[in-house]
Amino acid sequence: MISEYDVIVVGAGHAGCEAASASARLGSSTLLITMDMDKMAQMSCNPAVGGIAKGQIVREIDALGGHMGIISDATALQFRMLNRSKGPAMWSPRVQSDRMKFSAAWRKVLESTPGLYLWSDSVSRLIIENGAVRGVETLHGARFSARTVVITAGTFLNGLMHIGRCQFEGGRISEPASIGLTEQLREAGIRTDRMKTGTPVRIDGRSVDWSKTVRQDGDDDDLHRFSYLPSSRRCLRQLPCHLVYTNAATHDILRRGLPDSPLYNGQIKSIGPRYCPSIETKIVTFADKTEHQLFIEPESEDGNEYYLNGFSSSLPMDIQLEALKTIPAFADVQIYRPGYAIEYDFFDPTQLSHTLESRVIDSLFLAGQVNGTTGYEEAAGQGLIAGINAHRKAHGLSDFTLARDEAYIGVLIDDLVTKGVDEPYRMFTSRAEYRILLRQDDADMRLTPRGYEIGLVSPERYGLMESKRGQRDAFIGFVSSFSVRPSEVNALLEELGDTPLRQGVKLVDLILRPRLTVAVLAGVLPALADYIEGHIEAERRDEIVEAAEILLKYGGYIDRERQIAEKLRRLDEVKLQGRIDYDAVSSLSTEARQKLKRIDPSTVGQASRIPGVSPSDINILLLLLGR
Repeated sequence: MISEYDVIVVGAGHAGCEAASASARLGSSTLLITMDMDKMAQMSCNPAVGGIAKGQIVREIDALGGHMGIISDATALQFRMLNRSKGPAMWSPRVQSDRMKFSAAWRKVLESTPGLYLWSDSVSRLIIENGAVRGVETLHGARFSARTVVITAGTFLNGLMHIGRCQFEGGRISEPASIGLTEQLREAGIRTDRMKTGTPVRIDGRSVDWSKTVRQDGDDDDLHRFSYLPSSRRCLRQLPCHLVYTNAATHDILRRGLPDSPLYNGQIKSIGPRYCPSIETKIVTFADKTEHQLFIEPESEDGNEYYLNGFSSSLPMDIQLEALKTIPAFADVQIYRPGYAIEYDFFDPTQLSHTLESRVIDSLFLAGQVNGTTGYEEAAGQGLIAGINAHRKAHGLSDFTLARDEAYIGVLIDDLVTKGVDEPYRMFTSRAEYRILLRQDDADMRLTPRGYEIGLVSPERYGLMESKRGQRDAFIGFVSSFSVRPSEVNALLEELGDTPLRQGVKLVDLILRPRLTVAVLAGVLPALADYIEGHIEAERRDEIVEAAEILLKYGGYIDRERQIAEKLRRLDEVKLQGRIDYDAVSSLSTEARQKLKRIDPSTVGQASRIPGVSPSDINILLLLLGR
């Protein structure tokens, strides 16, 4: 039995799995400690991966060499590309997943990773010596030493669950809470607080009248997937979701239960997620609404368990069941278990560096919901970065970080470290000021070279990315030089109500027209169709053509945003931490002094993103630094 490791990861949720896998594949002997090895990367809530901005994060994880995208593809029950009616900066992939097969696939990956060891137990305390973490002790009395430790405990730290007035300890339904770590870290100087989240009732599909629901199928095409690897495919039978609506009778019953709601009777005092409210919060906040939509989502390929998206609740179970029965499709509904809320501890993320290492305890890294975030994707992105840096710290290597103009993961971590959280943090495209640069279609071009540099991306994956880039750029070169005569396309243009040509133009000029696409033009231009078939590999043909078309149509916007990003990035190159005594600078505003002292930003760029620090405060800092 090995007792000494380079890296120990505590918790095998989505953050822990990515962290442990990354550190081991980079060459660190790694121990992953989890209470239940049958629930690795458990989908505690929604059995789905991706969504608005979250899908971009999954593609970034894949581009860097992580596993979430590959596993999501293999265990997908339905795929949809959201926001296709908007520009490509808003497109977001999402899959409905087989919850059990997703977890089993992750366990298979972890058990087959060289240098990665597993231990089923609960960590009760950290071994801290001279201000640095040196290992862990467990509930079973085991003691393991390590150069670095990553905590990814999710909702388990002092977890307390609520169903009406019924309360019981636990980190997830039927699983015990983790006790002791919060108290130890608080005593060491790490600030802690409490958050709340919840999950809906689970429905027995055999009791649903499906004829009274609205069927929602996924996308038929196999073009879009999470992983950039051509071998990544959907392997399971594709299933529909279904839509139903609450009604006035539903709301009346829910209101009757409010006196026993932990959210409204004072039982729950912590803050819940604004963007995923419970059904009782919806009927209070949006009292004028007569209905709310609910999605019935499958949890597995072959089972009968369904997740009722939109009906998160901690009301008494009899109220939940009575309210459901007012919905026609659920008149005879049977449930597997009621919805519940959970309160748990988290740590102030402004005490972290951008590597996700604690600035209070050396060699300790924190990732996932313990940093105040919500969502599997946000957790996995943090876990990947924490695992990379835990490995690099253990071996004396330089930090690995992502900037805001490089990745949504960079936006996520910078927001946490710079602004902190006062509610569970959820990623949206609107949080990224450079979202035209952070599209889901080009995450491999942005990040695969970064992953290759540090050794997480294999030479084979890097070669695939370079081959894609070459084919994409060659195609752009072809359409930029190929000439089209009016007689070849005018019939099509008139059919589409577009302006016909009076003289020949380059093919690229037609692609730039809003109503025209490469696919449409290939139908009337044999030379274009022949080029695509003869010069772009069949397995990735649609992906490469789409990438080229986006660069052509939005090239001006992309170039302008890149120039803005490069200009602002200069502030992130001006080091600030430890160079100024903020209390001694009377010309700074009081709010700026307080927040700069509390957060102690690494760079002037980070300081400029702290709420309450004004442009004039930044100018003062630059003057003091001789800039």
